[in-house]
Amino acid sequence: MDSVPARVRETVAETLQTLESEYDVAITLAVARGSHAWGAASLDSDYDVGVVFVPTDLRQYAHLEGPTEVINREYDEIDVQGWDVRTFASLLADSNEGAIDTLRSPIRYRTVYDPADLATYLEGTYNPMDLYHTWRGIATSNYRKYLSHHLVRTDDEIFPIVDVLEDDTAYVVETDAGTTTIAAADERFTETQTKPTVKRNLMIARAAMSARYLKATGERNSHELPTLEFERFLIEQAPAVFDTDRIERARELLERKRAGEGDTTIGDAVGRDFAHPPREIDPAIHARDGPDIEQLDEYIDDLIAAVQ
Repeated sequence: MDSVPARVRETVAETLQTLESEYDVAITLAVARGSHAWGAASLDSDYDVGVVFVPTDLRQYAHLEGPTEVINREYDEIDVQGWDVRTFASLLADSNEGAIDTLRSPIRYRTVYDPADLATYLEGTYNPMDLYHTWRGIATSNYRKYLSHHLVRTDDEIFPIVDVLEDDTAYVVETDAGTTTIAAADERFTETQTKPTVKRNLMIARAAMSARYLKATGERNSHELPTLEFERFLIEQAPAVFDTDRIERARELLERKRAGEGDTTIGDAVGRDFAHPPREIDPAIHARDGPDIEQLDEYIDDLIAAVQ
């Protein structure tokens, strides 16, 4: 369902015109990103807008400085992230999650170029291995940063606490290489507790579920892409892979986020094990070549032609 009020659409339209003027570009596609795109927005959520743009003068690609490749700007409640068409094409070729989701967003602010055919093509040719590791990385890194009880070293390096030894004399902590033990008396480290909020738990749960769903369906020879709208995923796709308890926990987080409780501290509602999908998966099952470059170039030609 479109969760964007008419006044916001008007503001986005004005913002896009401002960007085009400031950067001398033509925006060919503008869509909702973030919580509005996947149906988790509350009344106080910002509006994240993803755009794809083309330099007004394509000769800039031959200039020594080259054209603007990325735009990141904030305009009051509107946050814009944009890619020039060449960068966007490169991201699609690499099965980049953000670029693919730009094509799949259900809320579109501007479609000089209709992305439907390109989205269908990418959904059928993306490399599952790349997306799996993207989602796994989102889940594990954010769990480490926002949910885990951890030690912080004097250089600000974070070490999640896996266990506390008897009599609190030492900690068993996670490192990139595995686990190690740190004495409680080691003055280089201080113990701290993050603020695990509803929205952080939801982000981690969604990423971990996406990774695990892609792996499970791949092992069943389908590699079904999780739908971008999270409630729809929970209703239509998740039951094929997850038990009722896991789905209901995710649904509760989604409902609380929508109700405006995103910043409420709730502890770890995901679980360490679930937030860490397997590091290694079988490339013979999950890896494929990705989009054909020549075919992708044809779509990009159409995208450019839409604003030339």
